[in-house]
Amino acid sequence: MAIKNLEDIYRDIGNKIYSPIYLLQGEEPYYIDYLSDLIERSVLDEFEKEFNQTVVYGRDSEPLSLVSNLKRYPMMANYQVVILKEAQDMRAGLAAKAAEEKKDGKKENKSEPLLAYLEQPLQSTVLVICYKYKSIDKRSKIYKTIEKNGVVFDSKKIHESKLPEWIEKFLSRKKVKIDPRASQLMADHIGNNLSRIANECEKLSINVKQGEIINLNHIETNIGISKEFNVFELQDAIGKKDVLKANRIANYFRQNPKTSPMPVTIAFLYSYFAKLLLYQSLADQTPGNVASVLKINPFFVPQYSTAAKHYSMNKLQAIVGYLKETDLKSKGVNHAGNDSDDLLRELIFKIMH
Repeated sequence: MAIKNLEDIYRDIGNKIYSPIYLLQGEEPYYIDYLSDLIERSVLDEFEKEFNQTVVYGRDSEPLSLVSNLKRYPMMANYQVVILKEAQDMRAGLAAKAAEEKKDGKKENKSEPLLAYLEQPLQSTVLVICYKYKSIDKRSKIYKTIEKNGVVFDSKKIHESKLPEWIEKFLSRKKVKIDPRASQLMADHIGNNLSRIANECEKLSINVKQGEIINLNHIETNIGISKEFNVFELQDAIGKKDVLKANRIANYFRQNPKTSPMPVTIAFLYSYFAKLLLYQSLADQTPGNVASVLKINPFFVPQYSTAAKHYSMNKLQAIVGYLKETDLKSKGVNHAGNDSDDLLRELIFKIMH
């Protein structure tokens, strides 16, 4: 078989085309859980699951016992499903160099029973291997065997710049629309955690009225992110050189330290000013080109255009230096105090003056 993408696997399962082996691996756990749950829901009906569905965990599994489960034949069903969750914790059997132990003075490869099964899997068994946060070595025999006889899905992290678009697409599948500022605020506040983003989107889709577009008010009410005091609004205030608003947000952060920790704020501002530097260097500053090069929603291009009028190339280069200096100070380098709130206000002053 082969390496497949999410859409291909989804379509095959919808058409009741099942592979005897699925290796779901990679840094992003959301898609691994999504596909595992999809297979768990789709292959067997509720009656069949009682006798033909087994869920085991890597930490508690050994190759011999796992293979014993895999070699069973289904009862009153066409398939049996075996889901190996947290497979990365399996002590032997899936690692690039499987654990070996001495037996009668000879080394015994503990992965051999599983490898032997994977070379000739039962077509009536659907094995789902959930290998989270990392991947099996592609040079290993286990991986090559799975790729030959099953389906491999590599679950990659989404770049943060793509998160607002991901949120919009997730909600559109539920026939719900979201304002670009609201999706950007969610992405900035939650970060690259698709499982949490999906949960919050589910909550929003349930609580929003039919035909209503999700806006900042919905975000504040349902998720608890302040529509006025967040890093996105701080960026906007700095871009417009609105000193009063920027300092009001800094004071709010001081009173609510968990709202936006210093490392998060600095990282966010660094990304913003890096984009502004790129904007200033563009010969073609038409909205379409700016959105494409900066990898932002076209809705936000006017904000960058406005900010570029307030910050020259030389000033932006100095600001990048201020951000690096503040980041080091917040970590205790060349800074005796530990009041990150004073550091933030000092940083805002340097940026805007």
